[in-house]
Amino acid sequence: MNLEEYKGVYVFAQQVDNEISSIAFELLGKAKDLAKDLSTDVTAVLIGSDVKGLADQLAEYGADKVIVVDDPELKDYRTEPYAHALSSVINKYKPEIMLVGATAIGRDLGPRVSARVATGLTADCTVLEIGDFPLQAVPGQEQLHNQLLMTRPAFGGNTIATIACPYNRPQMATVRAGVMQKIEPIKGAKAVVEEFNPGFTPDNKYVEILDIVKSVVETVDIMDAKILVSGGRGVGSPENFKILEDLAAVLGGTVSCSRAVVDSGWKPKDLQVGQTGKTVRPNVYFAIGISGAIQHVAGMEESDIIVAINKDADAPIFDVADYGVVGDLNKIVPKLTEALKAEIAAAK
Repeated sequence: MNLEEYKGVYVFAQQVDNEISSIAFELLGKAKDLAKDLSTDVTAVLIGSDVKGLADQLAEYGADKVIVVDDPELKDYRTEPYAHALSSVINKYKPEIMLVGATAIGRDLGPRVSARVATGLTADCTVLEIGDFPLQAVPGQEQLHNQLLMTRPAFGGNTIATIACPYNRPQMATVRAGVMQKIEPIKGAKAVVEEFNPGFTPDNKYVEILDIVKSVVETVDIMDAKILVSGGRGVGSPENFKILEDLAAVLGGTVSCSRAVVDSGWKPKDLQVGQTGKTVRPNVYFAIGISGAIQHVAGMEESDIIVAINKDADAPIFDVADYGVVGDLNKIVPKLTEALKAEIAAAK
C-alpha cells in the first residue's frame, strides 16, 4: 500500500429519509480541524436515493467537496449496498481519514467497510487529533508524524486508550454522537459536487425490506436539551424523581438519568447519560444523587456548568462539578425549586 496516495479527510454523511443526521454535521466540524492540521480538504460522502439536493447543507457545515452516490437501491439503509457504495468510494478516491458516526447505521457499516478496504477501525471514539506515533519516541523505532490519534474508553470505561493505524489507509474511526462540535453554518456556502455510482447488482446478500415501522418516542432528546436535571441511584425511587421533574419544569429543562436508574427500571434508556447512554453538552447539568463514576462523567463532562448535589462529600462527581452541595437531596432540591420560583416571579 502506497500511503502517499491517500489524501483528504472524508466523512460519511448519514441521512435517513432524505434528512441529514446531526452526527454528520458534528463530524464535519471535527474534520475541518483535522484537515487544517494536515493542510488538506474535507469531503462528505452522501449515499442514498435522490439525495443530491442535500449537498448544500453539507457545504454550509464545512464540506469542501461532496461525493454523491445516488441509486434506487440505496433508498433505505441496507448493509450490503451501503457497504459496497462506501468501500467503492474509498477504493476510488483514497481518503487518508474516513470518519463514520457511531450510530446504529454507522456501527453496522463501519467495520464491514474497513474489512473490505483492508484497514483498521477504532470504534466509538471520543477524541480525535493529529499527532505522532508512537506518542513518545522509542529508541530504534521510527516516530511517524501526522497520524490520526483515536481515543476511546476501554475496559468498561475504566481506562482510556489512544489508538493509531500507522501502516494502513484510510485511518478509520466511528465517533460517538454529541462529543464533536458543529461549526456555525456558513450560509450560502457551496461545495464541489461529484456524482459516483459503482453499480449495484442485487444478490443473495441484499436484504429485502418488507416493512418499516417507526417508533414513536414521547421523551425529549436529551442531547438537544440546554438544561438537564439528571438523577442517579441516590434519588432513592422512581417516585422521588418527581422533585427532579419539578426543578426541571421551573428551569425549562429536561430530566435525564444515570445507568443505575435505567438498570433499576425507573427511567427509559433514552434518558441515560454516559458511556453506554448518550453524550450531552448542555449549558447547565445538574447531577443529583449521582456518584460520578467515570462511565457517567464521560457522557457529561463537556457541559458548560455542572452542579452536583450529593450527601457523600467524597463522591467523585465533585471533582468535575463547578458547583457542589453536600447534603440530603430531598431537602435541598425542593428548596432550590422554591427559591427559583420566587426569583422568576420577582423578575416578572
